[in-house]
Amino acid sequence: MQTQPDRRRPARPPARWFRERWFIRPVQDFLRTEVAGGAMLLGAALLALAVANSELASEYREFWGTELTLGLSGLSISLNLQHWVNDLLMAIFFFVVAMEIKRELVVGELRHPRLAALPVMAALGGMVVPAGIYLLFNAGTDVGRGWGIPMATDIAFAAGMMALFSKRIPAALKTFLLTLAVVDDLGAIAVIAVYYSEGVDLTALALAGAVFAIGAVMLLAGVSRAWPFLLLAPFLWVATFESGVHATIAGVALATLIPARLRDPGDYDERPTPLSALEHRLHPLTSFVIVPVFAFANAGVSLDVGDLGEAFSDRLGLGIIGGLVVGKLLGITAFAWFAQRTGIGQLHPSLRIRHIALAAAVAGIGFTVSLFITELAFDSVEVIDAARVAVLLASLAAACVGALLLLVFGESRGRSPIRCGRPAAATPSPSDRLCGRRGSATRRPPPGATTAKRAPSPGARKEDV
Repeated sequence: MQTQPDRRRPARPPARWFRERWFIRPVQDFLRTEVAGGAMLLGAALLALAVANSELASEYREFWGTELTLGLSGLSISLNLQHWVNDLLMAIFFFVVAMEIKRELVVGELRHPRLAALPVMAALGGMVVPAGIYLLFNAGTDVGRGWGIPMATDIAFAAGMMALFSKRIPAALKTFLLTLAVVDDLGAIAVIAVYYSEGVDLTALALAGAVFAIGAVMLLAGVSRAWPFLLLAPFLWVATFESGVHATIAGVALATLIPARLRDPGDYDERPTPLSALEHRLHPLTSFVIVPVFAFANAGVSLDVGDLGEAFSDRLGLGIIGGLVVGKLLGITAFAWFAQRTGIGQLHPSLRIRHIALAAAVAGIGFTVSLFITELAFDSVEVIDAARVAVLLASLAAACVGALLLLVFGESRGRSPIRCGRPAAATPSPSDRLCGRRGSATRRPPPGATTAKRAPSPGARKEDV
C-alpha cells in the first residue's frame, strides 16, 4: 500500500518562532503606526542635543559644516552638509507633503467645500494669531523677520500624539488635525516662497518655469505614470535653486504634476493612483530618514540654565513660545468656532468645539518646519541658536499641554460625544448614521409585530416565492 507524502509545513524551530513572535512582528507593527515617525523624530532631536552638549560638540559642528560639491566642472553646486539637508532632502519632504495636499483636494476631506472650510479656517487662525503674537513682542526689532517661525505644525509629532491618545478622541479629530497640519504646511510653503526667498534670478526662474511647463503638457497629454515626471525633478530643483527661490518649492511644484486619477474611471477604486502609490512609497523615507536626519542636523544647540531662562525673558523667545503654545490654541479654536457659527464651515457630527481645542493644543508642536524657517529667517548664529532653543521649549510645552488636556478632557472608551438617545428623523442625518440609527421610514418593526407578506408576481416560480 502506497502512503501519501506528508504535505504539512515543517514546524519552525523554536528559536525562529521566538524571534518572529517577540522581535520581528512587534517592530513591524510599530513601524506601521504614526507613533513610530514621531518617536524617530524625537530620538534624533534628543541625540543631537546630547551630542551638541558633550565633548563631541566641535566634531558635530565641523561635520555638518563640511563642504560637498555635486555636479560636473562648471555645472556644480557646493554646499555644506547642513544646507544639503535643508535644501535637497527637505525638498523631498515638501514633495510628499504637497502630494498629500493634492490627494486631499482631489479625493480626500478637502474635496467637500463645507467640511474643508472649517479646518482651513482653523489653520488660518493657527497661522495669523501666532504670527501676530510674535510681532507683538518683536515688531520693529532686528528679529522681526522671524514671524513665520510659530506658524507651522509638525505633522509627524501631531500624528504621533493622536495615535497615542486614539482611545480617548473621536476618529474624526485625527482627520481634522492632519488636514489642519497639511494646510499649515501649505501656508508655510507660501511664506517661504514669497517672504524668505531673496535675490531672484529671472533667467533661472524662467528655466524652472519652462521645465514645469513641460510637465504640465505631459499631464494634459494623458501621461498616467509617475516616473516621466520624476525625470524632470533634478532639472526643476537645480533651476529653482539657482533662481534664488528656495529650492524646496521645486518639490511642491513637482507634486502638482503627479497624476491623482487613473485614466480609466472604472479602475479608480481597484488600483492605487500614481500619486497615492508614490506617496505610499516615499512616506517611510520621509518619516524614518529625511525628517530624523533634518532634526539631527538642526536641533543640536548648546544648552545651559542661562539659555533656558533667557528663552522665557527674551523678546525673541517669548514671541516664539507665546505664538506656538498660546497663539495656536487661541487662533485655531476661535477661527473654527467662528466658521461654525457663521455657517462658513461644518463641524463633523462626532466633534464639538472642545475637541477642536484639544487638537489646537497639539498643533502647537511646530518642531520641523519651525526649525526650518529659523534657518531662513536669520543670519546670526547666536540668534539662530536662541530661536532653536525657544522652538524646542515651545514644542515641548505644547506637547505637555496637549497630553494633559487629552488625558483630562478626552473621551474615554465607550463614551460618544454624540447624544444617541433621541429618535432618528424620517431621513437619517450623519449623526444618526454614526449612532447606528435608521430613519423612521426605514426603521425595522418592533419584535412581535406582524408584517404583511408581499404577493408573488404572476410569473414567479414556486422556488422563487
